[in-house]
Amino acid sequence: MERTTIDLWVGIFVALGVAALLGLAMKVGNLTTSNIGETYMVEAAFENIGGLKPRAPVKSAGVVVGRVEGIRFDTETYEAIVSLNVDKNYRFPADTFANIYTAGLLGEQYIGLEAGGDEEVLKNGDKIAHTQDAVVLEKMISQFLYNKAAEPAEPTTVPAESTKTEDDALTDNPLDDLIN
Repeated sequence: MERTTIDLWVGIFVALGVAALLGLAMKVGNLTTSNIGETYMVEAAFENIGGLKPRAPVKSAGVVVGRVEGIRFDTETYEAIVSLNVDKNYRFPADTFANIYTAGLLGEQYIGLEAGGDEEVLKNGDKIAHTQDAVVLEKMISQFLYNKAAEPAEPTTVPAESTKTEDDALTDNPLDDLIN
């Protein structure tokens, strides 16, 4: 092969590699998905959002129904206010629960919506009243270690010395206990 043909093929493979890395970066950053339909915005207040980020998915029954639009801190209640854009095709009861979950053990965090039983549905600008904070792995580990350190040590008991002699041990018959 000529030198220019080899250079052309190397250039093509390098360009494909760069395109693959760019696509992977966009997928990891949740930049490839777009909200095709119209959305309505609802808010939820959490005491601890862990590692939740804007553009994180909002799921219900494992289906992506929206995205986290933004996160702000309320200085009056000292809570994080999370704005959610939910697709208008999905209507949720007014008593819906919003929980922060982690995908896998160390995966991305997302909002999970669990529908309640109310007949009234959430509308644009409503606030979800029932929320559950993120489970922070570091906090759980430190509480576990702290609780283990605070437990009193179990007393060790030393078996009492036997008062039997060697002759008693030779004459003991284990069947005597069963008969009596």
